[in-house]
Parts: sequence; structure tokens; C-alpha cells
Amino acid sequence: MAEKTFVGEIEKALEKTKGLDMNELLFSYRGTLYPSTVCSAEMFQALETFESRIDDLVLVSYPKCGIHWLIQIVNDLIATTSKTKAENTELPFLECGDPEKYERMKKLPSPRIVATHLHYNHLPKTIFKNKAKVLVLFRNPKDTAASFFQFHNNVPSIPSYNSWEEFFQQFMNGQVGWGSYFDQAVTWNQHIDDENVLILTYEELKQDLVSGVKQMAEFFGFMATAEQIQAIADRASFEAMRERSQETHGAVGPLLFRKGAIGDWKDLFNDEQNKEMDAKFKECLTGTKLGVKLKYDVYCKA
Repeated sequence: MAEKTFVGEIEKALEKTKGLDMNELLFSYRGTLYPSTVCSAEMFQALETFESRIDDLVLVSYPKCGIHWLIQIVNDLIATTSKTKAENTELPFLECGDPEKYERMKKLPSPRIVATHLHYNHLPKTIFKNKAKVLVLFRNPKDTAASFFQFHNNVPSIPSYNSWEEFFQQFMNGQVGWGSYFDQAVTWNQHIDDENVLILTYEELKQDLVSGVKQMAEFFGFMATAEQIQAIADRASFEAMRERSQETHGAVGPLLFRKGAIGDWKDLFNDEQNKEMDAKFKECLTGTKLGVKLKYDVYCKA
């Protein structure tokens, strides 16, 4: 089989979205919505055969929480500390592609980067059985919702929502791709102290990227010097990644790395929406370890 290129795979997926409306884009599998252009029931059935390795580097986030940033940093950690480059020929997400993908992944050298937006309960059981390390990235829910909406409405081929109001209600009801942000957050909070899990936030990476890269290196066992960590952080600044985004992600790159700002939600949320999300956060996460880590009062108060 001809080698698949990562950018080519992204462009092929985008091509499939042309002319679709939202009802055609999203399909339900076991009660959660997914984009039909990159996921399928056959894919999820095949995923049950996925065999994790103890040295897999598992990267998890809800959509629009910064997973492409994590992929870049962890790829750079591999390249810097082992002088090899991770093979980057597949769509980076475990649940995206074709059902033969898992056979191809068996041939990839270790360490493999395994990225996903899947809910904890939908991850392959072998990840936990084989004790692979799982790095999870969360972002404050208001910026996550705003970024998710902008992505739908800025990428020309992807179906748009009629309005922010429509999207907001779907987001709050968990009726968007990959399901409910709050369901994912509540479940990961239950595993925040698990030995093989590290949860970071988008906001803490924005505040101190060097410290974030250092935590990732230590968590995954990369022997990186202070100079190497600083250089990786410099290459992973939002500005640097945006500059290279066309090269790394093709035409969609500049749209994936759009602004990377904290507080962008303020341009979209009205008073009612603020109150609704504040109440939802309080109900789901106030007083929890993840809730504290997300610093809701700092980043999400109008």
C-alpha cells in the first residue's frame, strides 16, 4: 500500500465534508456523535482489536483543547532525545481513518504517539491493561465552546452552524462531535490521581510552556536537558506553530492554529449563556481536583 501522508489524509477528510449539512456530517455510535467523514461504525468495531503497548504515548483531549499542540511537543521530544522522527503518515487520531489502520500501526516503531478525542469509557481497554501513560489536556469550557464554533464556521468545507445560539445549545446538550465536554471532564476527574495519568490545562501551558514541556518529558521518561526543553518550548510557541501550520497541517493548518487566545469566549457569550455554563460547571466540577485546576473563576467569569 502506498504510504499515506498525514497532510494528504487531512485534505482527503476535508474533501469528504464538501456539500454536507450538519445532519449528514454527524452520526451516532453508542450514543455519542462523531463526524462521518473520519469515523465510522466499522472503525469503532475494528478499534476493539487495537493492542496498546506499554511505551505508547497516549495523548487525549476534548476537541479544540489543544491536542495538535501536544502532538507537536511530544513529536519534538522524541526527535530531540532519540534523534529519530516519529512516523507521521496516518491521521493522528486513533478513531479516525480506515479499519485497516490498526494493522498498519502494528508495524510502527516504538514509541508510537496515540492521539484521541475519545471519552475515557470509549478508549481501548488495552491502554489501561498494558499501563500505557496517558497525558490529558483540558481547556476552560467557554473558550473550548467558542473555538469549536469558530472551527465549524471558519473551515470552508465543514458544515457551519446557523448561529452561535444554535451551536451553544448543542454544545451544552453534548450533541456535537465527540459528545459532551462535561461528561468527559467529570470522568477524567475520577482518574486524575491514577498512576499513569497526567492532566494538564491549556491555560497553564500558555502561562508557562517551559514548565509544561518539562512535566511532559518527566512523565513520559524522556531524558531532556534544560536547554533542550527550552528549545522545544520555543518551537512550540503558538506563533511558531502558526507560522509552520501550512507545512505541518496543509490548508487547514492556519484554521487549526487560529488565535490560541484565552478569553475569546467574551466575544460570543451573552448573559444568559454565561449563567447557564456557570451553573453547569458548578454542578459538574466545582470542588473537584480538575475543577480547581481549570481555574474557572480566573478564566470564565464575565
